[in-house]
Amino acid sequence: MRARTTSKAGPSNEEIRRRNLGTLLRHVHLGGPASRTALADRMGLNRSTIMALTTELASAGLIREELPGETGRAGRPSLVVRPESHRVYVLAFDVAVDRLLAARVELGGMILARREAVRRRKYPDLDDVVGTLAEFARQLIRDAPRDAVCVGVGASFCGMIRPADGMVRFGPNTGWMDQAFGAEFGRRLGLGLPVQVGNEAHLGAMAEHERGVGIGYQNLIYLHGDVGVGGGIIVDGKLLDGNDGYGAEAGHMVVNPYDGRLCGCGSRGCLEAEVGEQALFAAANRSAELVGHDGVRAVVDAAEHGDTAAREALHRIGDWLGIGVANLINVFNPGLVIFGGMLREVYRGSAVQVRNRIMANVLPVSRERVQLRTAALGDDTTLVGAAELAFSDLLTDPLEALGRRTRITSST
Repeated sequence: MRARTTSKAGPSNEEIRRRNLGTLLRHVHLGGPASRTALADRMGLNRSTIMALTTELASAGLIREELPGETGRAGRPSLVVRPESHRVYVLAFDVAVDRLLAARVELGGMILARREAVRRRKYPDLDDVVGTLAEFARQLIRDAPRDAVCVGVGASFCGMIRPADGMVRFGPNTGWMDQAFGAEFGRRLGLGLPVQVGNEAHLGAMAEHERGVGIGYQNLIYLHGDVGVGGGIIVDGKLLDGNDGYGAEAGHMVVNPYDGRLCGCGSRGCLEAEVGEQALFAAANRSAELVGHDGVRAVVDAAEHGDTAAREALHRIGDWLGIGVANLINVFNPGLVIFGGMLREVYRGSAVQVRNRIMANVLPVSRERVQLRTAALGDDTTLVGAAELAFSDLLTDPLEALGRRTRITSST
C-alpha cells in the first residue's frame, strides 16, 4: 500500500511581498541610505522587484528616492533610497532605578528630542512612573511636526517582564511585583497603540547588536549594570529570551553561595550582589555617601587618582565580575562580551582582573577569539533598544502597521 504524503504549502506571493517590504525598510532604517543596486545585492532580488518595493514604500510615505551625488561613473545612476525620517517616529522610554527617560526617535534611529527626570527610590511607584512618562509623551507629541505619525511605543524596564502584556513580574531592585506597567501606561497615553515593554538588558543587547559595538557579531553577551546586573544574550543573531521571556538573568547566577552578600532577589552570592552598586560602595568604604551611576563614577575616578581603598574595591569587584564572565563564556562561547550601564565604569577600573579570571578559568578554545568591549551607545543603549522594539511592527509589515495607525488616528 502506498503511503500518503502531505506537503506543506510555502508562503504566498502576498506574504513574500510583505516580508520583502519589511526587510527593505529595515535595511535603510538600520544601515542608512542605500542605492537600489546595493539593496538588490543585499536582499538577493532583481532590480525590477526592488523598484516595485521602493515604489510601494515611497507611496506610503516611508521612504524617498533621489539621485545620488556625483558618482564618476558612466551610465544611469542607481537611485538612493532614504528613510522618510521626519514623517515617521516612535516614542521610546527607559525606566531605570534612578531615572526616567523619554524620547521621540525618527525612522532611521536618530533621537530627535528627549525628556528626563530623577526617579526617587520609593517603591513601588507605578502611578508616579506612568504619570511622569505620560506627561513626557504629551510634550514630545506636541512638539512633533503636524504631518508626523507615531507608529509605536516601546519601553525598557529594569526588571523581569512578561513580553505579551508588559507585566513587570519581578523587579528585585524596585520592589515591583506583578505590576501591570504596559497596560496602565498604554491606558494613560491614550494613543490607541500598545506599549511594548522589554527587559533593559535584553533590549540593550539588541541595540548594541544592531547599532552599536556588536554589529557583525552573531553571538554576544551584553551585561547591563544599574543597581544590579542584567543580561542579554544573542545566539545566532537572535535574542535568547527563555521559555517565558525571563531568560539570561546573568545577575542572578550564583557565584558565591557560602559567604556571599544578600541579593535583592532573596538569594545570597548572586553576581549582582557581588558586583553591584552597594557591593562597590561598601568595599570602598563609601556606602553612606554615594548612590547611582555618579557614585560609581566617583569611585572609579578616585581609584584612577590613587585612592587605595577605591582601587582595592575595584580589584575585588572586578574579580567577581571576571568569575561571572568566565562562566558565561564557557557556557555560550560568544564572540563578544559587552559591558553596559554602570558596568562600563566598573570595567574601566577592573579590566585587568576580569581578563585575569578569563585566562585562569575559561577553556582555551573559548577564550582565544572572544572580545571584551564597553557599550558603544553609552547611556542611551537601553533607550535605543526600546525604540527598536517600538519600530518592530512597522519593520515586520510596514503597510499594515502604517495603515493601522492611520485608522486609529482618523477614528479619534
